[in-house]
Amino acid sequence: MKVKEIINSVSYNAHKIGFKIKKASPEIMVVAGVVGVVTSTVMACKATTKVNDILEETRKQVDDVHNVLDSDVVSEDEYNNDDAKKDLAIIYTQTGVKLIKLYAPSVLVGALSITGILASHKILKKRNVALTAAYATIDRSFKEYRGRVVERFGKELDRELRYNIKAQEIEEKTVDKDGNETIEKKTISVVDPNMYSDYARIFDNGSMGWTKDPEYNLMFLKLQQNQANDRLRAQGYLFLNDVYDMLGIPRTKAGQIVGWIYDKENPVGDNFVDFGIYDIYNEKACDFVNGRERSIVLDFNVDGNILDMI
Repeated sequence: MKVKEIINSVSYNAHKIGFKIKKASPEIMVVAGVVGVVTSTVMACKATTKVNDILEETRKQVDDVHNVLDSDVVSEDEYNNDDAKKDLAIIYTQTGVKLIKLYAPSVLVGALSITGILASHKILKKRNVALTAAYATIDRSFKEYRGRVVERFGKELDRELRYNIKAQEIEEKTVDKDGNETIEKKTISVVDPNMYSDYARIFDNGSMGWTKDPEYNLMFLKLQQNQANDRLRAQGYLFLNDVYDMLGIPRTKAGQIVGWIYDKENPVGDNFVDFGIYDIYNEKACDFVNGRERSIVLDFNVDGNILDMI
């Protein structure tokens, strides 16, 4: 029983380690490839130091052949030009073989290293294709679900469900012309701040173009949004990372996949870029537009995965 448990444990650990190695194989191949290229270069440099010896030996052998050919001691019947050509061909062939043997290890290591790097790229490319396909399936399913919600219940309900917009009752004091205060109860719509999309980013003092002047910040974002729409209409597509670059926001992996598509005849999405500045359901956004806030959370209306739509 103990032997079986030991075998099972060893098998379990071996499979687990094997999976981890397989998972990290692209990184391992790249590191091994880089090390191999460096090693190959060092080996080639060491081999070059021995080239002079081989060439010097070849020169001596060639000189010996010419000396014998020009010598008066050896008659033409014993050694002629044809014999000299054959000997020179043998000498050059042997020299070539020696040089090949000298550089073969470094060339082999270099070739294997480059093959490893290319194989790593191939594995990563396959994984990215699979990841993109999986994301496209999820994105398509989500859009189809939202489409059914909009078709049955309308866009307003879809927006309320997506951003968890709820009705909130507040009390508001009003003063009439005679100085009398009255308290009125009002119901407003508020958005859950935790329901922003994964692509939302904060425009604050760490962002490009941000200042202490709320009015200038609003103007800057409107200009960037207009520029993004101009690029979208000019190119026909725009990635989220392109917009991030315009705002000085670090790029993301998802940002190179999701974005906007412009198609005047058959629109895929909204056909325009929206930063979410004028979101009337977002109290903080309203404060930003009205100059009461210097910063704002930007939530972009991306169309989803656009790689397959370009």
